[in-house]
Amino acid sequence: MKKKFALVSAASAAILVNLPAFANEAAAAVATDGMSIGTGLKLIGAGLAIGLAVVGAGQGQGHAAKGALESIGRNPQAYNKIFTPFLLAMALIEFQAILGLIIAFLILGK
Repeated sequence: MKKKFALVSAASAAILVNLPAFANEAAAAVATDGMSIGTGLKLIGAGLAIGLAVVGAGQGQGHAAKGALESIGRNPQAYNKIFTPFLLAMALIEFQAILGLIIAFLILGK
């Protein structure tokens, strides 16, 4: 876990150090493409909305499935009592990912 955190921290620091170079390239691209900064920020916001929603939904589904399968493994007779709430939880978690997609479309205005 500490190695992953160190890797993510190093990658984030490398990106932050190079932001001025990215900004200069972006300014040159805006001058040639005619895209405004507001449009770029909308695209970034939409990407973050759907990206974070999908990551959160994936982690939530993984934890829910892990808990349900461990419970069924320990007590197989409780399958009927565990399965229905598990499916309901999966549906609600999946709706969160779909809601992230809807928010991304609303941000883009399409």
